[in-house]
Amino acid sequence: MGVKASLKDQGLAPRKRWGQHFLTDPRILGSIADAADITLADTILEIGPGLGHLTRVLAARAARVTAVEVDAGLAAKLGAELAENLNVDILQGDILEREPVEWLTLNGKRKHEAGVEPASISYKVVANLPYYITSAILRYLLEAAVKPRLIVVMVQREVAQRMIARPPSTNLLAVTVQFLADVRIVRTIAAGAFYPRPKVDSSVVRLDVLERPRFDIADTDGLFTLVRAGFGERRKQLRNSLGRGLNLEPAAAEALLTRALVDPRRRAESLSLAEWAGLGRAWERAKSDGSLGALRGTR
Repeated sequence: MGVKASLKDQGLAPRKRWGQHFLTDPRILGSIADAADITLADTILEIGPGLGHLTRVLAARAARVTAVEVDAGLAAKLGAELAENLNVDILQGDILEREPVEWLTLNGKRKHEAGVEPASISYKVVANLPYYITSAILRYLLEAAVKPRLIVVMVQREVAQRMIARPPSTNLLAVTVQFLADVRIVRTIAAGAFYPRPKVDSSVVRLDVLERPRFDIADTDGLFTLVRAGFGERRKQLRNSLGRGLNLEPAAAEALLTRALVDPRRRAESLSLAEWAGLGRAWERAKSDGSLGALRGTR
């Protein structure tokens, strides 16, 4: 039974507000699992399993698959269909409502091993992400208390290109992702491979999560606050975008940038990861040595 007929048979339909597009080509599904290097020792967290075509491929290769589906109708359908698969748990809910590792410890058909601390759980993530929530989910995974070892996501092709961007055309997503993971595009998937057909092609992206941030930064939250401020008005010079984003007078923002050896006239998209790290360290020093008060203005 095809995707359209299967949904109709169950009284279901793709939800536009959740960006649902279903992929069924077994060759493409296999290549996604290949990209995650899945073995029989792996625990997989799948986000948005939909009709479960990829879930079945993952379950055949992994020790355990926990799939979290926001759509209650699809979760119930898939849970019933995979009821006999003892290594698969289908959970209904919004993935962002819990830490990733918490989904893996919920009681399902296979209770998590007694006495195992969540911090010791090793897992990989596989997901077909809708455009509107891609950035939020990637930050959620990369900044989690217990991070996955590996993430393989299917995203819009344009988003994949943004993730691998380099100066002088970088962006907020690229800086955030590349600071915490090695990123590469595995393959492109034509729009015609999905139902309903999206308006654009998609790409499969692999993120090998780093054990520590790429550069030594004591306060990564503070760094990403800087980065968000810098890209808040990305067409403006950094002395202006940081000034507005951090509530600093332009002269104070300029002093901070000068301290970090960054020309205040540059724009956020031109900075390398190393330069963002240097700016983050300058921001840390300003807060710790008391000079932050001198830098901060009274807007």
